[in-house]
Amino acid sequence: MLEYHVSALRIDSHGSEATTKEARIVLDTDMAGRADAFNPAEMLLASLAACILKSAERVTPVLIFDLRGIEVSLHGIRQDSPPKMVRITYDIVVDTDESDARLDLLHRNLQKYGTIFNTLAGATELSGTIRRKG
Repeated sequence: MLEYHVSALRIDSHGSEATTKEARIVLDTDMAGRADAFNPAEMLLASLAACILKSAERVTPVLIFDLRGIEVSLHGIRQDSPPKMVRITYDIVVDTDESDARLDLLHRNLQKYGTIFNTLAGATELSGTIRRKG
């Protein structure tokens, strides 16, 4: 089993920071919000995007998939009471000349082998599309 460790610290009433290894992320924990940092919901979506991108790096060599580039856009819907993310949709745009069948194969692999993807899929409605750039 793999293990992860992240620490978070309140800097002041306007923000916090999270650290792991040698990395640092500024967090929007200001009640009024702040434009220069990710709030918790945005961090969740960014984590899913990172998972999809990392999964692509992992599976494309195995699939011998010609990948020139990949972009992920996400949209989350949060309800107020109780507060939770009730739906997440994503759009994956792949720069490739691979066939539609191979693009679908990549999508299935991204869905199957992502830690964050699988965690969120078990907790909320998660759906999306994959398409060719252009």
